[in-house]
Amino acid sequence: MKSTIFLGLIFTLLVSVNAKVGRPGPHAVVYKTKADYSKYVPVTLSDDKSKIVSYPAPQDVFTNGKLALPTALPHGFWLDNRGIGPNSCFIKITYEDYAKLPQAPSPEDLYKLIIDKEPFTEMYDLGLRNLLKDGDINQIIKKHKLKGYTKLI
Repeated sequence: MKSTIFLGLIFTLLVSVNAKVGRPGPHAVVYKTKADYSKYVPVTLSDDKSKIVSYPAPQDVFTNGKLALPTALPHGFWLDNRGIGPNSCFIKITYEDYAKLPQAPSPEDLYKLIIDKEPFTEMYDLGLRNLLKDGDINQIIKKHKLKGYTKLI
């Protein structure tokens, strides 16, 4: 009986620790842009910005059944909900319109729709998103503590 309880406690502890630190997940990326691109779909460019190397399928612009629009944060920052990085940019199609497409346009057609190849003025990686509690990101920004995180741009 004691060994069963002990093993149960060990199992619970391992599951709890694994949920907190052992499982990778999406990172919290916050950014500022030259203009408000929050309604536009991001795509990823090659390092030389000559072609699109990654773009979503229309059904991939959702997170938990809602459009994956970025979340507005203090001081003009945005929290990414789609998966952007330093080589991302935005196309002239809104999330709403893109989600209605029967299929994604070709990379060549999407490239012609780029608004700005270098839209970001700042971008930071705050680490694993699931380790941040509600309000943590707002406090980091409000207290000007972004310098303590990985600067991407």
